[in-house]
Amino acid sequence: MENRVRLHILGLSYSQIQTGAYALILAEDNGPRRIPVVIGAPEAQSIAIKMQGMNPPRPFTHDLFVSFAHGFGVTLREVFIYKFQDGIFYSELTFSDGERQIVLDSRTSDAIAIAIRSKSPIYTTKEILEETGFLMESPEENDDKDPDDGEETDEREDIFNPEVPLERMSIEELERTLSHCIEKEDYEEAARVSEILRQKKEGLTDSDSDTDISGFDL
Repeated sequence: MENRVRLHILGLSYSQIQTGAYALILAEDNGPRRIPVVIGAPEAQSIAIKMQGMNPPRPFTHDLFVSFAHGFGVTLREVFIYKFQDGIFYSELTFSDGERQIVLDSRTSDAIAIAIRSKSPIYTTKEILEETGFLMESPEENDDKDPDDGEETDEREDIFNPEVPLERMSIEELERTLSHCIEKEDYEEAARVSEILRQKKEGLTDSDSDTDISGFDL
């Protein structure tokens, strides 16, 4: 247990090195390090919708899985990201019915999507955190940068669809747009809106979203 570090979901952004993929950013609890995991669009959409507390018209596969488990009295005790090899994060899910405990292998993207629905803790090892993690840039360092004269600002503009100026919308407008996307079941666009809305609400720096991503889980 001493070798394990608890993580929480910080957010999602578009992967800059994998077309059609997203970066899931996991943050160290009470620490500055972040782990980027590249995941597919369906899993990103599933995670983004739950992060915003939205209810889709029809349940996702992850919703169905959790409902099925709860129906039989099975709960997810934890998610453990136990290995990182060849650019891939390996995870396992620990389930319990009160008497028995079962550990199942899982893609990290699916494991996180299930964990966020069951409010289960997420862990990894110190070694994986040291190997794949990066330090979040401090607000003081970010304040020294000129937003009108920097490469990071240009990269930020490339993350989202330039045809839709979502970054200029207010929080209220983004929330309405997100609801509209979910009603249309356009979850890919909903994931885009969700990321911008999250940043506006939490005031994250550009450095969090413009990270060089190293972990793949497709």
